[in-house]
Amino acid sequence: MKKSVLLVSVCALAICCTHRYRATDAAYQGSVNTNNYTNSELPSTNSTKSTKNFSKVVGWPGALTPTAPTGFTVTKFAAGFDHPRWMYVANNGDLFVAESNTILKGINKIGSKLSRKIRTQHYGTSANRVTLLRDRDKDGVYETRSVYLEGLNQPFGMLVLGNHFYVGNTDGLMMYDYDPAATSINTAGKQILAFPAGKPNRHWTRSLITNAAHNKIYIGVGSGSNVAENGLDYETNRAAIWEVNPDGSGMRIYASGLRNPVGLDWAPGTHTLWAAVNERDELGDELVPDYITGVKEGGFYGWPYSYYGQHEDPRMKDKQRPDLVSKAIVPDVPLGSHTASLGMVFYDKNAFPSKYQNGAFVAQHGSWNRSVLSGYRVIFVPFKNGKPSGPPEDFLTGFIADLERTEVHGRPVGLALLPDGSMLVSDDSSNTIWKVDTVK
Repeated sequence: MKKSVLLVSVCALAICCTHRYRATDAAYQGSVNTNNYTNSELPSTNSTKSTKNFSKVVGWPGALTPTAPTGFTVTKFAAGFDHPRWMYVANNGDLFVAESNTILKGINKIGSKLSRKIRTQHYGTSANRVTLLRDRDKDGVYETRSVYLEGLNQPFGMLVLGNHFYVGNTDGLMMYDYDPAATSINTAGKQILAFPAGKPNRHWTRSLITNAAHNKIYIGVGSGSNVAENGLDYETNRAAIWEVNPDGSGMRIYASGLRNPVGLDWAPGTHTLWAAVNERDELGDELVPDYITGVKEGGFYGWPYSYYGQHEDPRMKDKQRPDLVSKAIVPDVPLGSHTASLGMVFYDKNAFPSKYQNGAFVAQHGSWNRSVLSGYRVIFVPFKNGKPSGPPEDFLTGFIADLERTEVHGRPVGLALLPDGSMLVSDDSSNTIWKVDTVK
């Protein structure tokens, strides 16, 4: 870590606002914007210049791994994927991995090469498949690996519900017949619901989760743009969490104004759906904080008109909706600006120490719109009785290789819990899945 870079970052943040929670300098690796802002403590828009600062992914040399707290081990669980984006563990212990990516063609691909975006995010082509890893003897080691589904369209969320296997393609919800003994699906599926996916399709991921009764599916559908710069009509039914029946019927908007809701999970012991949300870019280093929040049915969370409650976005001054801004909900837990907080899972197992049980883990894919890198780690948010009980803290670090040169080893995306209580972390830029377990 370069102390001069860290000092500048800390001083700049101290000038703009005060905070209830302050991450330690060492823990945050040069970026201290994960503090729990109150609604009145945000800096003004463009208090710092908006920056494009794409990191360079250098991989994990030798036996190097991410770093977990004392008492945990980190091992390479599986490798050799093509952009392992999302994971899903079925009730029988099968692990499904969606291999997918942002697709770029023509001038957009050339521009990304010039800006280093491709080196950061490996943009370009998408494998468009789901891979199955099966642990036949339930010893925590997967013996077989097979292509479960292919020919998809940027698949992301996966779900087994009854006798069906669901995949969230970017343009529609796919449903297939499901056989828990099969290692592949070779029959045609059916698209039971269409998603908005026109160009541009800035947030193409479609996460899936069911409820305790297994009679509803909830789907995260992100905005098509940063802040509705392509027009509001283009954003119809986007930046929202959808609720549908298992056959694709009865679609309704469960909550809206959520720019890009990706990680979805239910807080243990409650009926509250939580979401990890990526907020907007290009308002400066410290705006706007990504967050996790308990999602209120019918709630509106601001996008694109306002952020973090009633803070109006100046870029929407000619299109404002004061009626919506007035009821915009302040999210529960800010996670830092431009951290790209994606995967989220509540730890409902027993293998980890008691402090982690029922708390939330969040994977931060990492920034591109911040002068000093932020994110690039997995954090933990403690919960008690279904509510946050403390500030976010580092859990899995070491992804940043050289802060001053903006080099990173990898970028965490998805999280999944195995039946034995260990946690998997997908690192899509290094094509690796890491396993975090307790020392035995």
